[in-house]
Amino acid sequence: MGQVRIFGTVISTYTRIIQITCEEAGLSHETIPTPAQSPENRHPFGKVPVVEVDGLELIESVAIAQYLDNAHNDGALQPAGPAARAISDKWIAIANNYLFPLFENGLVMPWIMHRVAGFPLEQEKIERALPNISRALGFLEAEIQKDGAWTTAGFTLADVFLYPVLRGLQLTPQGEVGIAQCDHLAAWLAVTENRPSIVATQWESEP
Repeated sequence: MGQVRIFGTVISTYTRIIQITCEEAGLSHETIPTPAQSPENRHPFGKVPVVEVDGLELIESVAIAQYLDNAHNDGALQPAGPAARAISDKWIAIANNYLFPLFENGLVMPWIMHRVAGFPLEQEKIERALPNISRALGFLEAEIQKDGAWTTAGFTLADVFLYPVLRGLQLTPQGEVGIAQCDHLAAWLAVTENRPSIVATQWESEP
């Protein structure tokens, strides 16, 4: 079994998603730091990560994660039943299409650019985003409180995708406060952060 080579930025949410999937599948993996907008990045639309595995070059995190799970983990991260699989897929789509863009643009990236690159904090941008972020957190809290949402099938790819998205938000001051007000969501994060695959892939910025 060859090593998985992950080309992406080391602080990327989606690089970590693939790292977690590798850990869950027991796959050896190496991350080669590759900025999204660089000549070295082979993604045709300038995204990360790009992955080499089993003689394949793969792009798009959902396709990569599903391949790694199917080819090397007996599909253990994907519910077997059609209904449960649809629920898991729904939450992956919510994480990718709605939560990540909202959190990343509104809070995570402004704080990264401030802390890492020394740029002035974009306070107005943050203030504009906060009401929508608050509504999104309220939606997640209501769903997980109502019926367990994505958690009812155990640890799945839904958790793999949602955890880094929400953890990135939690590492900002406003995100930390917002999540702390969501008892069920905060409890899920607290449990999930102790899973070995999550511990093994921590960002350097995590306390």
